Amino acid sequence: MARTGEWGVRLYLFEEDGTTKARVVLDTGTTSLTGHGTAERSPEDVDVPEIGDELAAGRAMSDLAAQLKRIAYGDLEGVRASAAPRRTSSAEQAG
Repeated sequence: MARTGEWGVRLYLFEEDGTTKARVVLDTGTTSLTGHGTAERSPEDVDVPEIGDELAAGRAMSDLAAQLKRIAYGDLEGVRASAAPRRTSSAEQAG
């Protein structure tokens, strides 16, 4: 069975006083999830905003990935539970 889908992802970056924050939003069409990440520049580091962007964005994406996996594992458990054969007790069989 072939299937095609498209999920939208938006990444937002905010930088202030050596701290970069990232928010990544995933829209599946039925669900929206948000991941968050932060990167802080040490005072002795050279100010290269792109590095903070990369770290914060990567951390936000890791957060989002962890959420997706938790949801998928929970859904998988639910599907397995509903697909498992139902055991009947001896009282139900005699009934």
